[in-house]
Amino acid sequence: MNLRRFLPKSLTGQIALLVAAALFVAQAINFGLMLNDRREGRFNQVIVPSVTRLIDANERLTAHADPAENGRRRPGYDQRTRVQLHATQPLPGGEERRLDIEDAIRRGLADGGLNPKQVFAVVRPIDGNRQFVRKMSPERAQRLRRLGAELQIAVQLPDGRWLTLQTGWPRTERVLIWQLLAQTLILYIVVLIPVLLATRRIARPLRTLAVAAQGFTPGNGADPVEERGPSDVRAVIAAYNSLSLRVNAMLDEKDRMLGAIGHDLRTPLAALRVRIESVEDDEDRNRMADTIDEMNRTLDDILSLARLGRPSEPPTDVDLSALIDAVVEDFRDLDMPVQFEEAPRLKMRIRSNLMRRAVRNLIENAVKYGHGAEVSLVPGDTSVSIDVADRGPGIPAEQVEAVFDPFTRLETSRNRETGGIGLGLALARAIVRDAGGDIVLANREGGGLVATIRLPR
Repeated sequence: MNLRRFLPKSLTGQIALLVAAALFVAQAINFGLMLNDRREGRFNQVIVPSVTRLIDANERLTAHADPAENGRRRPGYDQRTRVQLHATQPLPGGEERRLDIEDAIRRGLADGGLNPKQVFAVVRPIDGNRQFVRKMSPERAQRLRRLGAELQIAVQLPDGRWLTLQTGWPRTERVLIWQLLAQTLILYIVVLIPVLLATRRIARPLRTLAVAAQGFTPGNGADPVEERGPSDVRAVIAAYNSLSLRVNAMLDEKDRMLGAIGHDLRTPLAALRVRIESVEDDEDRNRMADTIDEMNRTLDDILSLARLGRPSEPPTDVDLSALIDAVVEDFRDLDMPVQFEEAPRLKMRIRSNLMRRAVRNLIENAVKYGHGAEVSLVPGDTSVSIDVADRGPGIPAEQVEAVFDPFTRLETSRNRETGGIGLGLALARAIVRDAGGDIVLANREGGGLVATIRLPR
């Protein structure tokens, strides 16, 4: 299972998760330290006094009894320490032993000069119906119940007899867990909520900046992004606003330069067109006219490709089927073998003149290099495909992408005699990508090529 799918993607979510995880780790470490401290405190609170009582009781119960105390002391029971002396092991079997407590008691007894044969320690919940609890005073019984459990200790003396002791055993882990949960909740409220508010303050202007950058279109006259958030974020937004202004200024300068170049080139071409009329040889005059026309078409393609980033034509609702049919009819009027399969009406919001030019370029290539074109419109659920197929020589697989580069021509078919300088496919792909789609080329079975325009619906 890929856990990355469940991780938050936004800046706010990732920072919140990081802070929450850090707080959890810190609280886990804190819990371990507190638990160890409580255990040491419990050892000093329960184990040390219990060991002291056992050593004291051993001295009193195993020593020669003072006849003066016989009337006041019960045999096998020390009233002062509440420790009993038994001939056999008094604890019932089958209960889970606490080895850590047994080791601590054994070490404590050894330090006090008593080396027991065996030590048994059992922690069990307090049963209020037990006899020793009923014999306690109400105040002591209530304190014992608040502890939550009792510790029963059985120590076998070197002579084989057993000393037993019952005392309260505080359930500190349960209290500690509730304390930790309360601390964690308070930490999350005190720390996590301000962190979320701070990250939202950072993330909101960044999201606005991302939306503005994704929708940036040169020359659309969009207002600059409002500078909000911390100083670093405001600096980034200010840099973006400055960059967009510089980009628009550069594109304006480029458009002015292209306009001047187009004017300066078309003027001498028009003058040449007029002058060739004085050429008496019809063949030479026609060749000159064709060369001038080719130069004009090349100039139009270059200027269109250069200006595509800032199209002057706004998108409109267009019947894509009617648009393709109109382009095909233009070729039919010139007696070119172009066929179009009838397709249902399909309304699309596109720049109609640019899209008409892209379709025309593909059909021109199919007619020029494949001796005919078969055009079809294939609607889909999320996209629309315009297929332009031919039965020409096709394109080698390793050069399918290369033909989209400007001024690229395949030597086997694209040469000066067939016309063109390698801008048709580059311009068509640029137009389609500007509309959010793409163009792909694929060789057909049996020979030929299929150029497919895919547009999102």
